[in-house]
Amino acid sequence: MSSSTVGQTIRCKAAVAWEAGKPLAIEEIEVAPPQKMEVRMKIHFTSLCHSDVYFWEARGQQPLFPRILGHEAGGVVESVGEGVTSLKPGDKVLPLFTGECGKCRHCRSTESNLCDLLRINLDRGVMLSDGKTRFSKDGRPIYHFVGTSTFSQYTVVHAGCVAKINQEAPLDKVCVLSCGISTGMGAALNVAKPTKGSTVAIFGLGTVGLAAAEGARIAGASRIIGIDINPNRFKNASKFGVTEFVNPQDHDKPIQEVLKEMTDGGVDRSIECTGVDISVTVSAFECVHDGWGVAVLVSLPNKDDLFKTNPVNFLQGRTLTGTFFGNYKPLSDIPSVVEKYMNKELEVEKFITHKVSLFDINKAFDYMLKGESLRCIIDMDA
Repeated sequence: MSSSTVGQTIRCKAAVAWEAGKPLAIEEIEVAPPQKMEVRMKIHFTSLCHSDVYFWEARGQQPLFPRILGHEAGGVVESVGEGVTSLKPGDKVLPLFTGECGKCRHCRSTESNLCDLLRINLDRGVMLSDGKTRFSKDGRPIYHFVGTSTFSQYTVVHAGCVAKINQEAPLDKVCVLSCGISTGMGAALNVAKPTKGSTVAIFGLGTVGLAAAEGARIAGASRIIGIDINPNRFKNASKFGVTEFVNPQDHDKPIQEVLKEMTDGGVDRSIECTGVDISVTVSAFECVHDGWGVAVLVSLPNKDDLFKTNPVNFLQGRTLTGTFFGNYKPLSDIPSVVEKYMNKELEVEKFITHKVSLFDINKAFDYMLKGESLRCIIDMDA
């Protein structure tokens, strides 16, 4: 890394969302130097996650524009701010939408990854240290997104949200491990914890659901049932361990009843990854077997949703639990997930369906909106 940029404002290209739902504009912006406990990095590759689309459309939250979206990425540290000792220029890193301060009760606990200081904040568009943005154009501030804003060639992130990874890791592959794949795989391996030979139902076969299926496969589940209303998603799901498919629209009874009939009373584990409707969460819970069944909620429900089920379902030994980021601690655990890829224990290539340049970033949105892509890699240097 050139020392000439340290302490200086950097001018670079970024894809800016000026208005909700309007195509992103490629702009030349200014990126200020990192302040206390911050890291400025060059983003080499980023990918599009459904959460980016959700906030670009401004659905269900307070609109905040202009904004630089993006949170699944890989890059290299350019410079660090005051107090940062764990990272140095030249380190390969993954910026993360949630963090680990290492000091709060959550970070000190082995049972939580919900850092008090750095857990995801969907509404904040500024940096923690001074309440200001590090992005601007012609003197106008541009807001941050979940502390990462990776649709910019350079970004500034809190050091507690930057995971140092293997220097040999290919950033155009491992960038996808910084959100969806880790979330889904962790939901299976760290939370559902299916035993060898067990039966698992996966609701929703997008990237997160397929990653959950992959986790169930790694854990040794013998039956992995994929549930989705889009039959096109069934084509490649077997690559991720899915053994059977069910389309709820093909049945005239609740899907939980269909699954109970298929599995002699219910599946051992279910993982809900759709985020479509609270009724799917109810189905995911009610389809697990009494006595030992566990349902894991991954997707984000709407804030006004209410979960309704007969309390007897709990009394009979069914468990409903949730997970955030697959229960991975961002800085402590994500480097080891990268190592799984490096050791060929985990394939990420099969999640990557498209690749575009920064200047064609709107194509990535089109692919996702049409349901054609799992992960589209955006080459920030092309």
